[in-house]
Amino acid sequence: MTLRPPAADTAPARTTDAPEIVRIGPRKAPDLHRTPSLVVESASRRYRSVPALDSVSLSLSPGEIVALVGHSGSGKSTLLRLIAGLERPDAGRILINGNEVSGPSIFVPPERRGVGMMFQDYALFPHLTVLKNVLFGVRGLPAIDARAAALQALTRVGLRDRENDYPHMLSGGEQQRVALARALVPQPNLLLMDEPFSNLDRRTRDVIRDQTGAVLRESGTSSILVTHDPDDAMRVADRIMMMQAGRIVQSGTAEELYRRPKSLSVARFFSELTEISGVRRDGVVDTPVGRFPAPPGADGDNVIVCVRPRGIKLFDHTIGLQSGRVLSGQCLGDTVLVDIAVEGLDQPLRAQVPADDAPAPGHLTGFEVDTDEVLVFPAD
Repeated sequence: MTLRPPAADTAPARTTDAPEIVRIGPRKAPDLHRTPSLVVESASRRYRSVPALDSVSLSLSPGEIVALVGHSGSGKSTLLRLIAGLERPDAGRILINGNEVSGPSIFVPPERRGVGMMFQDYALFPHLTVLKNVLFGVRGLPAIDARAAALQALTRVGLRDRENDYPHMLSGGEQQRVALARALVPQPNLLLMDEPFSNLDRRTRDVIRDQTGAVLRESGTSSILVTHDPDDAMRVADRIMMMQAGRIVQSGTAEELYRRPKSLSVARFFSELTEISGVRRDGVVDTPVGRFPAPPGADGDNVIVCVRPRGIKLFDHTIGLQSGRVLSGQCLGDTVLVDIAVEGLDQPLRAQVPADDAPAPGHLTGFEVDTDEVLVFPAD
């Protein structure tokens, strides 16, 4: 495991696109038939009387990338620290490649777990060149072999020509890729990434995030990504685990968590919503924007109808049965977020529409709701 150096001043991230990652091998998919790279069994951790992690269980297949998502305090960083060996669980077991590393009677220290770490601030040594930073992650190889492995790792992340530069000469995205190369060069059993993209500007973040996912899949490295950004999870991970109050409340693919969230809190995390209160009657709920199937329950139960902005289609107000007055529009480039005042709603109905179809503020507009973009949950 790479030791964490003192934090160094870094240059601002450039807004230009990063160079393409150089592919040096075939893409590898998760192997579901081999011994899991990681197994966590009923792990718990308390700080004084406060439970930070409450009997969490999970497993990773070899080569699988899993994202832990959730708001601050949900337990995701605590879980990462237990897996890395930076803290001991109060209960439960952790196995890496079938070997128990934490349990009631065993605790393997971090440096003996074969776990790579990527930190939020990249943790590069400012006084070492790019090559020497990557070499810092190599142990037990002859110098010539270590250098070859480090150069191969830099080639993989597209920075072979920057080996003699120092961290302050690199953009934020380039520093992140050096940190990735350093974490991968020892060929760890497992790579743990704690908010690795949070210090990048939006444009650079999109490029580096996609390239990181490509490198991890190409190398076949089992990885856990901790993030509070749903875009990070949906674009990088094979599987997403949503955490809340120290527990995993839902696990699945990006499509499963987006299309079939099990709770309102999961739905809110992955999408902007217009939330409308209603009452269940005869299996449906009537709202000012339409009638929708209600979740199982009794008549009179309070429910919340959630409408995604992309599920609203606008057209001439004289055509449809439903209409509202446009309050404002926010240009997002190819699309516009339109807020519409609808009679009977306490808040505006938000629609995301193509820029060419966006009506001007003050105009009346007709609308219809795509039921595939509507979610209904019990109010509790």
